[in-house]
Amino acid sequence: MNPNEALILRFYTCFQNKDYYGMQASYAENATFTDDVFIDLNAAQARAMWEMLIKSGKDLSLEFSNIHADGRVVRAQWTATYTFSRTGNKVINKITSEFVIANGKIVKHTDSFNFYTWAKQAFGITGLLLGATSYFRNKIRRTALENLAIFMAKNPA
Repeated sequence: MNPNEALILRFYTCFQNKDYYGMQASYAENATFTDDVFIDLNAAQARAMWEMLIKSGKDLSLEFSNIHADGRVVRAQWTATYTFSRTGNKVINKITSEFVIANGKIVKHTDSFNFYTWAKQAFGITGLLLGATSYFRNKIRRTALENLAIFMAKNPA
C-alpha cells in the first residue's frame, strides 16, 4: 500500500470509528470537497461537515473498499447506512470517492452517488416523486448549506 492509499485508509478508518478529528486532520488547508449535496466546500466547511454528520448520525455505519491510487489520485468506494433524521427513514447510500493528494494531505475530495436513489430512501414518496427534479435537489442543497452554517456558528473551529 502506498502512502496516498494509506492516508485514505486512515481517513475511512477514522470515519468508521466516528473520529472526526482524524478525518479533519487528513485535509490540507486549501482542500475542497464536493458531492451531490454539498458543492464546493472549502477545507473548514468540509471539516465541519464531517463533524456535523458524525455527531448527528446516531446509528451511522459504513463500509469501505477498493482503495486504489494512480499517482496523486486515490479512488475508493464506501457505503453509508443510517437513519435520515428528518424523516426517520433508513438510507443505504453507495458512494464512489476520488481524492487528490499533495504533501500527504487531501487537497480535493469528490464524492459521487445516485441522488435520486438517495432521495427515494431519505424522503420516501416525496423523494420518489420529486427526487429527480432540479428544484428538489437545489432545495436539499440550500437546506444542507444552511444547516452547515448553523453548525459552524455553534461549533467554531
